[in-house]
Amino acid sequence: MITIFIPVLIIDTVLLAIAFGLTKENSKYLLSGYNTMSKKERDNFDIENYLTYLKRFFLLLTTTSTLIFALLILFYSYLVYLRL
Repeated sequence: MITIFIPVLIIDTVLLAIAFGLTKENSKYLLSGYNTMSKKERDNFDIENYLTYLKRFFLLLTTTSTLIFALLILFYSYLVYLRL
């Protein structure tokens, strides 16, 4: 039963690494669209607020996907227990 959680933990680790690994310095290499902008366009773009939003999004995505997975596992276990 515990092996079912391994893919979820791997995906959560990847999403958290993305959330905490993105910085202003490496965003010009990692963010699609931002890395193709000219220097002038990058200077006009508010990267700090965008990264704040993106980090919050990845944290929310990690949390909600894990909670939904856990609730579905509990629901499935309950159905198996009732033998439906």
